[in-house]
Amino acid sequence: MNDNNNKTPRKLEESSKSVVGSSRPVRSSGWRKLLTKRWVFPAAYMAAAAIIVTILWVNSGTEKDKTQQAVPETTEVGSDQAVNGQVDSEDVPVIAGAETLQWPVSSFAEMTTTIPFYDSSASLEDRAAAVVEYDNTYKPHMAVDLARKDAKDFDVLAALSGEVTVAEQTPTNNFEVQIKHSNGLVTVYQSLTNLAVHVGDKVVQGDRIGSAGQSELESAEGVHVHFEVRNNGKAVNPSTLLKAE
Repeated sequence: MNDNNNKTPRKLEESSKSVVGSSRPVRSSGWRKLLTKRWVFPAAYMAAAAIIVTILWVNSGTEKDKTQQAVPETTEVGSDQAVNGQVDSEDVPVIAGAETLQWPVSSFAEMTTTIPFYDSSASLEDRAAAVVEYDNTYKPHMAVDLARKDAKDFDVLAALSGEVTVAEQTPTNNFEVQIKHSNGLVTVYQSLTNLAVHVGDKVVQGDRIGSAGQSELESAEGVHVHFEVRNNGKAVNPSTLLKAE
C-alpha cells in the first residue's frame, strides 16, 4: 500500500511537469516558424515605412497651414514702373488749369540732357546712363538734368504756375525749390546756385525761381538744373508730359 501511494504523486508530478514544459516549446516554435518566413521582415519594414511617411505627410501639411497663416497676403506689383516710383503718363494731369507743363528753361533748343530719367523699360545702356552714384551707392535718376550746350549759366523758370512750398539749401543738392500745382502735381528744381523765391510765394509759369548751378550729389554735371515732376508723390518722366520748344 505504501509503495502504491508513493508512486501515484510522483506520476502526477511528472505529468504536471511534462504539461508545463511542453507549452513553452509550442510557443517558441510558433514564433520561430513565423520569423523563418521570407516575407516577414520585408513586410515589417514596409509597414514601418508607411507609418513614418504618413506621420511626415501629416506634419508637413500642418506646418504648411501654419506658414500660410503666418505670412500675410501680398499684392503683386502691376508693372516695373510702379516699382520705380513711376506712373503711367496717361494718368497724369498734364494741364494744370489752362496751362501745359513746360521745361524750366527759356529755350530748350539750347539745352542738352546730362542725365536722363530712369526708365525701367529702356535698354540696358539707357538705364545705365540714368543711374547716379554717390557715396558708393547707386540710385535710379528719377528726374531730368538739363545744361546749356555751351556750358554757360542760365536762369531756371517755373514750369507751371503755383505756390512755392520749399525754398532752401541742402547739403547734397545745393539750393532747392518745390512748387505745388493744381491736380496733385509738384515740380522740383535742384542744383540751383541761388534762389529768387521764398516759401509761400505765388509764381506764374515762366517766372524766374533761381539760377542753375552745381551740387555735391551730381558734381560731375557742371552747371545744370535737376528737374523733377511728381504726381501725388510719385515721380513722372517730364519728357512724356511735354514737347520740346
